[in-house]
Amino acid sequence: MFKEDKEMQYPPYYVLGATTLGVVCSDGVVLASEKRVSYGYMVLSRGGKKVFKVTDHIGAACAGLISDMQILIRELNAYANLYRLDYGRPISVKSAAKVLSNLLFSRRLFPFITQTIVGGIDEEGASLYTLDPLGSVIPDKYAAVGSGAEIAIGLLEEGYKEDISVEQAKDLATRSIKSAISRDVMSGDGIDFLLITKDGIREESIKF
Repeated sequence: MFKEDKEMQYPPYYVLGATTLGVVCSDGVVLASEKRVSYGYMVLSRGGKKVFKVTDHIGAACAGLISDMQILIRELNAYANLYRLDYGRPISVKSAAKVLSNLLFSRRLFPFITQTIVGGIDEEGASLYTLDPLGSVIPDKYAAVGSGAEIAIGLLEEGYKEDISVEQAKDLATRSIKSAISRDVMSGDGIDFLLITKDGIREESIKF
């Protein structure tokens, strides 16, 4: 898979690991990601944060380069604040996803190395969007990205129901990420959650 050379070869950027997912619930949205930050064969950190609050009712979860995630979320947060000032109302989840899509597409020649899930609740209800590094916007009821996504999505497919509650979705997310962690060496060390309801955002974390 990698070139044989005298120098140490690291995996390409797309092998950067994570297991990140989102679930739309009857009463909100759950975003979750494990905490390991790895590059190639090295664990850089066991406490990386890959889920972020954007507004009081919108969050984002990412897989990829931590630096790119942080820059993107800061820019999205700034645009969301400007929207509130200009229009006197909070930005919708769909509009936030489109803003992020525009930011990603504008950098398509030198892309941000991150897959992103944007989710939240607004006047139209709970919704979730998945974005690739070039800005494609895909709405869905549940999604998983990162190196552990193939394992996690199997449990999500099996356990998801239209009327699932936030607490049930949190349990499903925990089981899905634990399953991915058991088989994906680039994921691990705990889970961070964003639990988004009409009452706001609650952040929780567990360690393994």
